[in-house]
Amino acid sequence: MNSLSNNLLTTIKTLLDQARKQVVQTVNITMVKTYFEIGKMIVEDEQNGENRAEYGKETLKNLSAELTKEYGKGFTKRNLELMRQFYLVYSKTNTLYSQLEKPSTLSRTSDIQQTVSAKSPNFNLSWSHYLILMRMEEVERAFYEKEISLGNWSVRQFQRQIDSGLFERIALSRDKNKILEDSLQKYHEPENSTDIVKDPLILEFLGLEEKSEYSESELEKTIISKIEHFLLEIGKGFAFVGRQQRFTFEEEYFFVDLVFYNRLLKCFVLVDLKIGKLKHQDLGQMQMYVNYYDRFVKIDEENPTIGIVLCKDKKDSMVEITLPENSQIFASKYQLYLPNKEELKRQIEDKNF
Repeated sequence: MNSLSNNLLTTIKTLLDQARKQVVQTVNITMVKTYFEIGKMIVEDEQNGENRAEYGKETLKNLSAELTKEYGKGFTKRNLELMRQFYLVYSKTNTLYSQLEKPSTLSRTSDIQQTVSAKSPNFNLSWSHYLILMRMEEVERAFYEKEISLGNWSVRQFQRQIDSGLFERIALSRDKNKILEDSLQKYHEPENSTDIVKDPLILEFLGLEEKSEYSESELEKTIISKIEHFLLEIGKGFAFVGRQQRFTFEEEYFFVDLVFYNRLLKCFVLVDLKIGKLKHQDLGQMQMYVNYYDRFVKIDEENPTIGIVLCKDKKDSMVEITLPENSQIFASKYQLYLPNKEELKRQIEDKNF
């Protein structure tokens, strides 16, 4: 008879897995801090040279050769240049996280530069993350640093969000000053439904071709098969509840395509899928679904239900005239291809941010 308790084995394995993750994380952070210090030493040494440019090139070449002899690969001339760049980027800008303890209201984008302090950077991501981050301008970098930390994104997930123009989409759909203020805070829970709704959503991971014929049920099935990717795209705090959630009202059956729960807003989020042009009847149907959940499903401690009609085509003017102000109903477009980031940036500039 096996006297080993399954519960004991599971508990110990969980503890060991957590310990391994913590060791890896600690090693990564230590490595990043070390690279920052190496970069600092290189820059300070260069500043003492007479012909700084030529002196720096020769120094990196010789330093690479000596370090590679003793510590193996990882200290190529290119890698040492990246460490130098890493120090220059983070010692000068220090990111907007330097103001975590002192959130402030920013009235203009130019005000950002005035908020940077001389505090030492607090690194908590991997070197691979920072290799991408240090190529960005400060505002975008601060935004993504926070999102990576809150979402625990891998490098692959991070790159996908960049490719899908997440920063630009958020800047277009919300007030940019508020985004910047949120980036100054250590942790910001969404205050209302507008804080979690993205428009558009980029669903290129579904693998559906733009010109192919597919039904709403096929779109739904594909989303379910890629639910982990969909949750990453739709935003923070979402948990999947179910698909085709049925409820009965006055002896009629109704089905909600997708039901989620957002633990940050403490409310249900209903999603209805439309592959064609959005109609005002679609918004009315969603309003009925939301009303039902508010009256018969949610409990007193929970916040009002949010409804999102995810459609391929919509007109904002029609949505605006159909829905009352401060509505919990939203219409978001979905795209089956990655957006043109340059076009998104032009749209941001057109909004006079």
